[in-house]
Amino acid sequence: MKKPIVVIGIGEIGSVFARGCLRLGHPIYPVTRDKSSETVAKEVPEPEAVILAVGEGELHEQLALLSQLPKAWKDSLVLIQNELLPKDWQQYDLNPTVISVWFEKKKGQDVKVVVPSPVHGNKAELIANALQTLDIPVEVINDSEQMLLELVRKNYYILASNIAGLKVGGTVSELWTNHQALTENILTDIHTIQESLTQKTLDKEAITKAMLVAFEGDPAHGCMGRSAPARLERALNIADSLGIESPTLREIKQSLS
Repeated sequence: MKKPIVVIGIGEIGSVFARGCLRLGHPIYPVTRDKSSETVAKEVPEPEAVILAVGEGELHEQLALLSQLPKAWKDSLVLIQNELLPKDWQQYDLNPTVISVWFEKKKGQDVKVVVPSPVHGNKAELIANALQTLDIPVEVINDSEQMLLELVRKNYYILASNIAGLKVGGTVSELWTNHQALTENILTDIHTIQESLTQKTLDKEAITKAMLVAFEGDPAHGCMGRSAPARLERALNIADSLGIESPTLREIKQSLS
């Protein structure tokens, strides 16, 4: 029998990863609100992988808990959240596999792929194989710097579309066609935050082009998800902590008051 895989958070996206791993023959051990990671770690001391599938708002609470668990759990950790950057896991002395998820799964609907999902880390092949059993395309990335750019690309997409959507609504295709100036101003604020968080000089033009490829992958994707207000608030809190002005983000926040 293949080694078990732990999934923390069996929501819509977490269930996709669980299903793919089951198809590879791995038994799945879920961590739910009624069963803690500590309890499951005693049952499964050496998992093949630990997939953290909670939302961004719970990420740091879970990472702090996981940093106290056995080495086998920490070494096999897989992160799938949006808005991820290396600082998020490095502060807990973790070195996870990271995937930038470019597919949607809503209740009662099948998976919708936007573009191939890049994955990097020691469990990258496992995750790629699991998702490919579900016909979800994945690109294994071997270079950490390239993966960083993929994470920033997803942050551009998520933050720009969600925050702009708070002001103008519509789809990502309509956003770029009808509100390009607004989107570019939002991206300028986001880019400054991303450079500060990564301590890297990032190619804004190249990342914007990569973001637009994702726009084209699902042009009818709605801009404003239910997490949009929280994303704007989180971005402004980060900007405040870093001493970054972010004038367009602040103007949008003020217009919503």
